Amino acid sequence: MSTTWHILGAGSLGTLWATRLARAGVPVRLILRDQARLASYASGEGLTLVEQGIARTYRVTGETPDSPEPIHRLLVACKAYDAPGAVAQLQHRLGPDAELILLQNGLGSQDAVAAQLPQARCIFASSTEGAFRDGDWRVVFAGHGYTWLGDAARPTAPLWLEDLQAAAIPHEWSTDILTRLWRKLALNCAINPLTVLYQCRNGGLQAHQCEVATLCAELTELLEWCGQPAAALDLHGEVQRVIQATAANYSSMYQDVANARRTEISYLLGYACQAAARHRRVLPHLQQVQARLVELLVARRLPRD
Repeated sequence: MSTTWHILGAGSLGTLWATRLARAGVPVRLILRDQARLASYASGEGLTLVEQGIARTYRVTGETPDSPEPIHRLLVACKAYDAPGAVAQLQHRLGPDAELILLQNGLGSQDAVAAQLPQARCIFASSTEGAFRDGDWRVVFAGHGYTWLGDAARPTAPLWLEDLQAAAIPHEWSTDILTRLWRKLALNCAINPLTVLYQCRNGGLQAHQCEVATLCAELTELLEWCGQPAAALDLHGEVQRVIQATAANYSSMYQDVANARRTEISYLLGYACQAAARHRRVLPHLQQVQARLVELLVARRLPRD
């Protein structure tokens, strides 16, 4: 019998993983915020996955953080700003051999969680899969992508990758996961904030190529200062390719602002600007974009961090 996957975070990626694991017969339990949320979930038939227009529902057991069952494998799929606090609520349930898979945007939250749990194995993950919720307990698989997983402290791949294989979750164990996370941070910093400032889809940034190029140049410098030269290679070229390939999409930060939700600015632009400050370097355009974005968030009465 496979070890049970506990999934923390019933957003798009959390439910996407839960439904595919359940479909493969892998034991899964979904950790919900509180009793009211659990009651809402229990009143339905389970989690629904919509793939290529076909909807299928899977009965995944729900529970709250105070459930007594020990946790040995935990997928942390909540927002970066929620991750440390949400994991702290579960700390008493984590077994001595617990493994956490951290599926957050940006950088900063992963280290915060790992610092809370020195005995646990924290595996960092970076995903390019696309999904969105079109209703409560429903997730639409919008874009096939890939998930890279890795552990900078322990490069040996875990045996449970077989579960991902069985669940048809495209993945790869990476021995340079930090390079991948830095690369994705830079891509997000070059695209997401500008889509919010210019109120456009990703493709709309083709009208702001000079600004995109300036940002990429600064981010390339930052990656090199931070000891990530591989993440800096042809950053501008990849940003242009992503903008073209996802031209019709709205960035995650655009969607957060449009839906009056807190953004992950602190783990993207904020992290990048703090990294530059640690190296006593100045990135004027990146800092200006951050200031403009904070001003917009304050005007919308959204959190500035």
